[in-house]
Amino acid sequence: MTPEEFVRQLEADRTLAVVRAPSIPDAAELCQALADGGIRSVELTFTIPDVLTHVKRAAETAARHGAAVGVGTVLTADQARAAIDAGAQFLVTPGLRPEVAAVAAAAGIPFSLGAMTPTEVAQALDLGSAAVKIFPARQLGPVYLKDLQGPYPGIRLLPSGGIDASNARSYLDAGAAAVCCGTSVVPPAAVAAGDWADITARATAFTGVLK
Repeated sequence: MTPEEFVRQLEADRTLAVVRAPSIPDAAELCQALADGGIRSVELTFTIPDVLTHVKRAAETAARHGAAVGVGTVLTADQARAAIDAGAQFLVTPGLRPEVAAVAAAAGIPFSLGAMTPTEVAQALDLGSAAVKIFPARQLGPVYLKDLQGPYPGIRLLPSGGIDASNARSYLDAGAAAVCCGTSVVPPAAVAAGDWADITARATAFTGVLK
């Protein structure tokens, strides 16, 4: 997946699912459940036990479920290399991580760096972030995204943190390229239990408010 393809998919679906769970019974089934609900970008975070095994499983079955699987909460160059070796198609960081950006760029893998201030946003862009993750978005709200587009016209912003069906549309209306969805769509308990029907229903309901 190229950076351009990553951005196109985000802008088409308007969302990326961030998964944090104590376990995943089958990452392929998780990706299928989300894709069936209209979410084709799935971020498995490094906080998930044995995450790289799950990434490999999801990557090997991508032709079946059609989701792009990336790794989030990437903090080091070693983690970035391990994620890419496991088959990650994109990387996401919670803050500015130049060493992660360097590894991803060298491998031709799209990445989204976390930022909060205008200075951090500029640094993320300089490092080649395909979309800039605004985290934690709940602290400043949708209006902050609109303000950022003054000095950074055309920037692709990906707000994360505290976003659910009740407020997601407001972030998109403020200019976000897409929004991250988390526990409201992929509750850790539902993931661990393998309740794929529930996750598909949640994803369908969430994407329905984004159109």
